[in-house]
Amino acid sequence: METNILLENGTNELEVLEFTLNNNHYGINVAKIREILTYQPITPIPNVHPSVEGIFMPRDTMITVISLKRCLGLPEKEDEKGLFIITNFNKLNVAFHVDTVVGIHRVSWEDIIKPDSTINTEKEGVSTGVIKFDNKLIVILDFEKIVTDISPETGLKVSEIDELGVRSNRKDAPILIAEDSHLLSKLITESLKKAGYTKLIVTMDGQEAWEKLCEYKKEGNVLDKVHCIITDIEMPRMDGHRLTKLVKEDDELKKIPLVIFSSLVNEEMRRKGEALGADAQLTKPEIGNLVTEIDTLLEQREK
Repeated sequence: METNILLENGTNELEVLEFTLNNNHYGINVAKIREILTYQPITPIPNVHPSVEGIFMPRDTMITVISLKRCLGLPEKEDEKGLFIITNFNKLNVAFHVDTVVGIHRVSWEDIIKPDSTINTEKEGVSTGVIKFDNKLIVILDFEKIVTDISPETGLKVSEIDELGVRSNRKDAPILIAEDSHLLSKLITESLKKAGYTKLIVTMDGQEAWEKLCEYKKEGNVLDKVHCIITDIEMPRMDGHRLTKLVKEDDELKKIPLVIFSSLVNEEMRRKGEALGADAQLTKPEIGNLVTEIDTLLEQREK
């Protein structure tokens, strides 16, 4: 599913596909979508998670079908048809069963309202943001968390850190992290600390990370205070591509290695990140590769 937004760099915008479940309105980033198909017969699989309806095989590719209604605790009707939203993220192809598709909205990350802790707890919340459009609220769902809750091994592979073996202490290399998910931010910081990187500056989105960089630059010691930047792509206020663009267009900040670490690193997004000047791009399950990449970038920086 191609849209013009994927060809543009650092605009701090995204396209959201609006869909419905029992007349409730939800959204998904278009960048995650491969295609939308009408309902097709599903083959049930025994002993799977209750939210998994089964599998189907369009064009010789087996795809797991997940019932979003079951994930969200919404009532289901018998013989529901609807549509399949086929997604691709974290190197997975998954179909989400929905009722209808309303349309696509182009919005700025600044216009997305981040849910507070009363709605989105660290472990239970499945909403990454809310958009107000035509006097209705569209809830953007955290599809990565939905899939990880169903199949934990698809999430961040923290065990990869143990496979790196004994490592020297790297606590003197400060790393700035921009990640809006409380859970992923915690897992990333714990993994980096375990890998020897203990001097971490954690921010909740690209805007906060950019403000921190500007603060250090004003103080005149930004290259001493930040040796590497790790950023997600999808974040409220300012996304990772916009942050990358701002960093790499600055004569001083562009010297800092920047790694995009996101579930959205597919072929199209990789080209976009390269055009913006990202030094490395990795998909989120690859936490071991992230540490290895940081090692390499910091070694190059010290030469």
